[in-house]
Amino acid sequence: MTSNKIVLIKFGEKVRDLRKKKGLTQEELAFKAELHRTYIGMIERAEKNITLTNIEKIANALEVSINDLMIFESGE
Repeated sequence: MTSNKIVLIKFGEKVRDLRKKKGLTQEELAFKAELHRTYIGMIERAEKNITLTNIEKIANALEVSINDLMIFESGE
């Protein structure tokens, strides 16, 4: 597996984990981030390479810093 794919997988897992901790559905997160719900699903499944602009939108919607989204635990 390429390192690019690993980063997408880890990022998607992080978004999913934070979304669930906030008690949000994909649709609710998408609404708060002003993105389409299928786009959120694609990010969580590592099917989409996300832009910095959309990383910021998701971070704001989850009420976390961009840094919080980008730090992956060693077990993740």
